[in-house]
Amino acid sequence: MLPAKAVIFDFIGTLANVKNYNLGISKMKLYRAIVDAGFNVDIESFSEAYDQAHEKYRIIRYEKLVEVTNAVWISEALNMLGFKTTPEDTRIKTAVNMFFEDYLNSLELRPHVKKMLRELSKNHKLGLVSNFTYAPVIYASLRKLSISQFFSVVQVSEDAGWRKPNTKIFQETLRKLGVNAKETIYVGDSPLEDIKGAKKVGMKTIFISSQFYSLDDLYESKQQPDFIFSDILELYRNFQTSRA
Repeated sequence: MLPAKAVIFDFIGTLANVKNYNLGISKMKLYRAIVDAGFNVDIESFSEAYDQAHEKYRIIRYEKLVEVTNAVWISEALNMLGFKTTPEDTRIKTAVNMFFEDYLNSLELRPHVKKMLRELSKNHKLGLVSNFTYAPVIYASLRKLSISQFFSVVQVSEDAGWRKPNTKIFQETLRKLGVNAKETIYVGDSPLEDIKGAKKVGMKTIFISSQFYSLDDLYESKQQPDFIFSDILELYRNFQTSRA
C-alpha cells in the first residue's frame, strides 16, 4: 500500500451494509406522515405525483451531478395536487424523517470496520464522502454506529450541492482535510461515482467489492483503481502492512 497522509472513504456499501430494508414500507410511512400533517390526498394520487417529481429530479441528480434533497420533490408533488408548499415546510421535513427511519435502522457496519478506522485514525487524517439526498441520515448513522469520532471531515452531497463523481465534492473534502490529492487514498465501492471521480482529482484509489458492486461491475466499467480488495479485512491487513 502506498504511504498517505489521509484516507477518504465512501460510506454506504463501502463501510456499511444495508440489511432487510423495504422501500415500499418507507414510501407508505411517508404517505401516512403527509396525511397526518393535514394534506388530504389519496395514496394513488400522491404516489403518481411523487413518482413523477422524483423522476424529474433523479435525471437532474444523475446527469448534472447536482444534488437535490427529498423535500424538493415531495413539495413539488404536493403542489401538483393543488397544495401550496415549499421544501422548507416543517410538515414535509417531518415526513422526510419518517421516510428514512427504517433506512437508518437498516445500516450496519461491515466486519472489521471500526477496528480499521480506529487504527488508521492514529496516523492518518480520515474523511468520508457520501452521495445522499438527506444529510441528517448520514450524520445520525455515523453516531449510531459509533464511528463519527474517527472522521475529521464528513462531506454529504446534500450539503455540498454536488454528487460524486463531480470533482467539486472531492476537492472540497481535500480542502477541509488540509491535504492534497497526491498524498490521499480514496476507498469506495462504486466504479463510476467513487473510483472515476477520485481518480479525476488525482487521488490513489481503492475499489472494495460490496453488496451493491462486484468485481464484474468494476471490469465492465473499464475503471482502473490502484488497488482492488474483496473485503474490509483484506483492506485492513494491507494498511497494517504498509505501516510495518
